[in-house]
Amino acid sequence: AKLETLVPGQNYRKIKAHDGNVMLVEVIFENGGFGAEHTHPHEQATYCLEGEVEFNVGGEIKKIGVGDTIYMPSDVPHSCKLLTPYGRLLDIFSPQRMDFLGK
Repeated sequence: AKLETLVPGQNYRKIKAHDGNVMLVEVIFENGGFGAEHTHPHEQATYCLEGEVEFNVGGEIKKIGVGDTIYMPSDVPHSCKLLTPYGRLLDIFSPQRMDFLGK
């Protein structure tokens, strides 16, 4: 899969694997990148590969670093912001995000 630019110079993503029940997506943040508050019907777990990221999940603030995981239940508002110059996350969605596939 190709690296998709979400915000030039700040946010990128690459779909690593997917089928009907699960999707793994690598997300790269740099230069103050962040994920604006949003919701989706998918369950999401995020594993931190590099850097440190602060999440707001339903009003609860949690910082994660390398090797840490955070869970976002279905339809709960969440956002994140990069706390280090560079960060990489692995997002796991269930079921897969058809919107990421352009469907």
